[in-house]
Amino acid sequence: MTFLWTGQEQDGPTYVFAHGSGAAMDTPFMETVAQGLAARGVRVVRFEFSYMAGRRTGGAKRPPPKVALLEQEYRDVLQELALEGTVVIGGKSMGGRVASMIADDLGSAGVLCLGYPFHPK
Repeated sequence: MTFLWTGQEQDGPTYVFAHGSGAAMDTPFMETVAQGLAARGVRVVRFEFSYMAGRRTGGAKRPPPKVALLEQEYRDVLQELALEGTVVIGGKSMGGRVASMIADDLGSAGVLCLGYPFHPK
């Protein structure tokens, strides 16, 4: 799994930031949000769901898989990161939607959704 870290490791919160359904973790929007939060003392870690990461290796442009798979992938990311301290999860659009559906189970300190879709496409 590849992660993009923005901000310094510190005592402040960490935001795990998932992308939307059609754009990767390194888009200008994702970078701008990560830089803005880091400037305010929040460490940000971005990741890509496997269907999006597959596009980077020449895979066809596919729609996201079923939400149950995305939920499990998000859980796997959090397990791999094994973050300590205050952790907020969320994302852009679809990434935020997935995070909101697993946050209670994980005991997340909060959820930050940007461009939240109330219904799947």
